[in-house]
Amino acid sequence: MAQTLTVGTLLESEDSAPARLIASRMNRHTFWCGQSGSGKTYALGVALEQLLLHTKLPLVILDPNSDFVRLGELRDDAPETDAAALASRDIRVRSATSGVGETLHVRFVDLPVRTRAAILQIDPLRDADDYNAMLQMEADIVSIPDHDIVTYLRTHPDPVRHKFAMRLQNLGVTDWHLWAWGERAVVDDIDDSPDATVIDLAGFPTSAESKTAALAVLDHLWENREQRVGRLIVIDEAHNLCPPDPATPVERLLTERIVQIAAEGRKYGLWLLLSTQRPSKVHPNALSQCDNLALMRMSSPRDLDELGGVFGYAPESLLARATGFAQGQALFAGGFVDQPGLVQMGARLTHEGGSDVKVPLR
Repeated sequence: MAQTLTVGTLLESEDSAPARLIASRMNRHTFWCGQSGSGKTYALGVALEQLLLHTKLPLVILDPNSDFVRLGELRDDAPETDAAALASRDIRVRSATSGVGETLHVRFVDLPVRTRAAILQIDPLRDADDYNAMLQMEADIVSIPDHDIVTYLRTHPDPVRHKFAMRLQNLGVTDWHLWAWGERAVVDDIDDSPDATVIDLAGFPTSAESKTAALAVLDHLWENREQRVGRLIVIDEAHNLCPPDPATPVERLLTERIVQIAAEGRKYGLWLLLSTQRPSKVHPNALSQCDNLALMRMSSPRDLDELGGVFGYAPESLLARATGFAQGQALFAGGFVDQPGLVQMGARLTHEGGSDVKVPLR
């Protein structure tokens, strides 16, 4: 296994020396940022391809914009040796979008009771009686097939269970496309430890479904943390899943879970890679736990000031240059490089998902 991952060339080096990340130091949380048009998503794809090529580290990618759904599709100009190696990797795509990978499902009955309560908008304190009733029926709920959940609640002699069935239906939760209802769930793929599991969150008709899918995956990884299976959890557009001020019960639990993994996950082999356009829009308790930094073009003085305060290992003189970075240029600093440096990112081996909307011409 390679000790380093070649991601491009060092800027301003006399012989265009290769820029390398230290593979073993991906066991720290990483923050990857750059404003729109900086090449952030393309560059992140370069790094993920190198991880697939040269490590056995399973990737779990939460992908809100379908940017990584083609991670297993090789470009025609990919070097033959790399192409052959990547073609042998087990890359699974789960999506709510028809025709993209396999269908993304989660099992309602597998969710922690707190998550199910959040979906039903039941607060443990404000709705103490209802929440306690959920706890009392927990042994029954987790022992029945998920596709029988509504029937079970409706036909049970306890009227309290009828109330929960009505709540599920009145909130429209039973109509969500997310539920497995007896089919395979995405966590089953994750438990197989494929080389990469891409979880495409873009195809759901509601934001609540998308965020519940992300929460279900993170809940599952956290609940099985004692297995200590090393995984890199890539959260693209992290400001959407881990904001400083989450609004809904599901958003609050999702942010809380990401912050918890950021604070405690390293010892269990749960390592985050948070990618975003706006560092100031990511919860500070997640941001502050990152020991690796990849910074692409960033014009916002506020964001650069915040980065300088959080990532003291990144030289101020190099941070200041981020306003003038060309597309595909980045500053790497922290434990996953020998020393801070400026990099021109290399070419992708696989296709980038998603695309910009073009301006129509006459």
